[in-house]
Amino acid sequence: MHFLPEKIDNYAITHSQEEPSLLKELSKETWQKVLNPRMLSGAFQGRVLSMIAKLINPIKILEIGTYTGYSALCLAEGLQPNGVLHTLDKNEELQELQTKYFKKSPYGKQITQHIGLATEIIPTINEKFDLVFIDADKSNYVNYFNIIINKMNKGGVILSDNVLWSGKVTEELNPKDIDTKILLEYNKLLNTDNRLETVLLPIRDGLTISRVK
Repeated sequence: MHFLPEKIDNYAITHSQEEPSLLKELSKETWQKVLNPRMLSGAFQGRVLSMIAKLINPIKILEIGTYTGYSALCLAEGLQPNGVLHTLDKNEELQELQTKYFKKSPYGKQITQHIGLATEIIPTINEKFDLVFIDADKSNYVNYFNIIINKMNKGGVILSDNVLWSGKVTEELNPKDIDTKILLEYNKLLNTDNRLETVLLPIRDGLTISRVK
């Protein structure tokens, strides 16, 4: 979903750094072999994630929603040399593809994969996080927030993807549309919780940056 005019969107992409060759390879294989390849972060958003991670320079990262591993590799670019990235996904069928590209990258030994339900796995990870990226089932976004907020370091950053949900958050709500309903609650929560400073960026399908005070 693009919210900018196509010409401006293309100009922004053209004047941003290109994705590394390994990520191009992963993107191509995802589009060739995996269902719903539009779930991939993509080159432009991937460079945004990489830049944010490099600015934060985290020791501990948590990613909720691995998919094929593209965004994990982007975030890992900002890790400190002794840093660790925990990435979670419930789809075990994608683990082999994830592992293939993690091992090809310089960050393979710093990435820990978890397969299963995030709501069950996160409480078992005995870590405090500097950076969290939420990009999984939208109906659980509020639940994920409630689980991670007390596992954040002061000054830590929570990134939330797809918060504009193809513009549905600005339209009249269909009572049967649970994903949009939860996203509306979630967006309000991020902007009103006094533990956070939040800005919602209209990048692709919406990316919120929330800093823990």
